[in-house]
Amino acid sequence: MNIRKKATAGTMQSSDLVVVVEPAEGLVIDIESTVKKQFEHLIRARIEATLETLGVTSGRIHVSDRGALDYAIAARVEAAVRRADQE
Repeated sequence: MNIRKKATAGTMQSSDLVVVVEPAEGLVIDIESTVKKQFEHLIRARIEATLETLGVTSGRIHVSDRGALDYAIAARVEAAVRRADQE
């Protein structure tokens, strides 16, 4: 799957996140989170695992997190990537 255009998924509600993806050289993941100090490594791991499952090897992924759980992170990343892959 390729990131062909800019796309977003999610909301800024509590326990949710907004994921913005756009084309880029290489893979860049930016994370803003209310729980960054405690959980950045787990958020990053879930994002990377989801991207690997989808076969994404390049793109800029920006995440604004408000305490989302693993399943929400994976779902929002997948939704944004699938929207970005559409022509």
